[in-house]
Amino acid sequence: MGMLSLNRLMLKQERRRRRRIQARNGSITDGHSQPGERSTCSGPHLPEDIWCLIHSLMPLRDSARSACVSGTFLHSWRCRPVLTFNEETLGLKQKEGQKSDIAKAFASRVDCILKNHLGTGVKILKIVILDYYKVNACRLNSWLESAIRPGIEEVTLLLSEKHRLEYIFPCSIFLDGCGNSIRYLHLSYCTLRPTVGFDYLRSLTKLHLFEVCITGDELGCLISNSFALEKLELRYCLELFCLKIPFWLERFSYLRIAECNKLQVIESTAPNLFTVEFFGEPVQLIFGESSQVKNLMLEYSFEPNAVSYAITKLPSIAPHLETLTLYSTCERVNAPMVADKFLHLKHLDIYIGDDDDEPVAFVYDYLSLVSFLDASPALESFSLSVDPDDMKHDSVFGDTSSIRQIPRHSHDRLKKVQVNGFFSAKSMFELICHIIETATSLESLMLDCIYGEETGGGTVRCSASKFSKCRRRSKRMILEAHKALSVINRYIVGRIPPAVKLSVGEPCSRCHAIDVELL
Repeated sequence: MGMLSLNRLMLKQERRRRRRIQARNGSITDGHSQPGERSTCSGPHLPEDIWCLIHSLMPLRDSARSACVSGTFLHSWRCRPVLTFNEETLGLKQKEGQKSDIAKAFASRVDCILKNHLGTGVKILKIVILDYYKVNACRLNSWLESAIRPGIEEVTLLLSEKHRLEYIFPCSIFLDGCGNSIRYLHLSYCTLRPTVGFDYLRSLTKLHLFEVCITGDELGCLISNSFALEKLELRYCLELFCLKIPFWLERFSYLRIAECNKLQVIESTAPNLFTVEFFGEPVQLIFGESSQVKNLMLEYSFEPNAVSYAITKLPSIAPHLETLTLYSTCERVNAPMVADKFLHLKHLDIYIGDDDDEPVAFVYDYLSLVSFLDASPALESFSLSVDPDDMKHDSVFGDTSSIRQIPRHSHDRLKKVQVNGFFSAKSMFELICHIIETATSLESLMLDCIYGEETGGGTVRCSASKFSKCRRRSKRMILEAHKALSVINRYIVGRIPPAVKLSVGEPCSRCHAIDVELL
């Protein structure tokens, strides 16, 4: 039964109950209140917490409407813990007319709802303002003041891009205990200017800022007394030059930075920071002598040689790494041999792309990645993803007579290896042969000839895909995939030890079919 039907049923039951009472008193009327008089029907006799639960489960618009017909409904409506204001929850998605009509209706309905609700008991507030809404700062501030009261736990304010330089979020709204209960704060496209002495987010556990104008010092003011902070996510915050996480944030464990392109330094002395994910221009990472960072993801935008940087710098920056994920737009130097070790590294994932604008015809040596394996004595799984489309390489196809041999170190803990985008590069073939020969505990080897497809082996991709069709690929990539499959069948299958399970992601027999004479 839908919530609207439940609401109607309760009203019908109330009318029947009133008629029975009036009949016993000999005063049957038409059941309507006198002009100007609010209905005082109380609904079926249910405990107050049940009424509050019913209202919390009803769609926002229906719950607000029911408050207009009953004192009991009004009371339970004012205790509704979740207020989400967007076009869908306010019933504006299907509204006919121009955007200006929708914008007016949005503002009017939010005004009406908050006037009746009074902000009592709100735990979660979410407001989504689209770019064609004409909501000025005063009106938006009044909404926040009405809903953000002591006891609120989550606040999400999602503005559109045009508001980024127009709206300054009022930090004063967190005064008088209104901010001390907030556990999650998510802001986008606004300006945030907390000052020294800001001390109103003591229960904050997660902070997410997207396209927010805030400096490093201001961010420090915002979180310096948030002793419960566990997660911080910053995206496109272009005023950040230096980010410092103080040591007294003992519960802080997760940091994600994406495209804060003016950021130059990330420094953390938080003792329990375990996971760091970074996407953007290269920065200086300072984790302190007692760094406990165990999971690190790095993706440098438009900057080559992330793999080379990682193997030379990260062992000293994050000595306790257990999982490392690297995304490189391109590599213009081969991975060097190093003396430092990743003593605790168990899982290594590397993606290597190719910069089409790079004028230098550099051929990457995939065999050089063995230095990463040698530097990781505890490694258990290794995944390599390569986009072979337009990748420059010397093919091993038809010639395996001059395979290089390099000093062999036993990788006795390596159990799982996967290559997504395996192709016929000679150095790629040499890398796989080296792993087969030195990984004495290897259990599974997955070689996928089509980069980016759902791995699963065989020719079942089309039937496994929800679109029943493979993604479009260039003719060059499809031809390369068939060459890679021939390399696997001719030169690799016979080298696989009996204890190793080999899985091969073949080109799709329907979408990637070619004339075999082209090989």
